Amino acid sequence: MTTPPDSMRLDKWLWCARFYKTRSLAVEEIGKGRVTVNGQAAKAARELRAGDTVALRQGQVPRTVVVRGLSNFRGPAPVAQQLYEETPESIAERARAAEARRLAPEPAASLREGRPTKRDRRSMDDLRHGWGDRWSASLDDDGPPGKS
Repeated sequence: MTTPPDSMRLDKWLWCARFYKTRSLAVEEIGKGRVTVNGQAAKAARELRAGDTVALRQGQVPRTVVVRGLSNFRGPAPVAQQLYEETPESIAERARAAEARRLAPEPAASLREGRPTKRDRRSMDDLRHGWGDRWSASLDDDGPPGKS
C-alpha cells in the first residue's frame, strides 16, 4: 500500500473526496470561479495540502471544508468523507438553505398564465362552441359561401 502524498492537485482532490462525479466537472467548476482555496481563487492545478480551507458550491449548496487528508485514489464515500471536515458555519448555512427550500412555495403553484393543458383547451373549446355550433354536411346546406 502506498503512502498518501504531501500535496496533490485541487481538481483531483475534489474528485477523490467525491464533491464532483468527474475530474472534468471539478475543472469546470474551478474554471467558473466556484471553488476557492484559503479565500483565494484557484486553478485546477493548484497544489492542495492538509489544513487548507476549500470553499465550493455543489449545485446551489455552498460548502466550506478543511482538508484533513489526501488520497491517491477515489474510494468509497465513507473513506472519502475522512478526507475533509466541514466547518460548523458551513453546516449551519446548509441547514438554513435546506429549511428555506422546504418552506418555499411550489413553483408550479404560481403559474396562472401560460400554455393551457389538453384538458384546459378542451374546456375552452366547449365554452366557445356548443354542440349546435359544429359544422355538419347536412342536405339543407346551401354549399360553400359565395356560390348560390
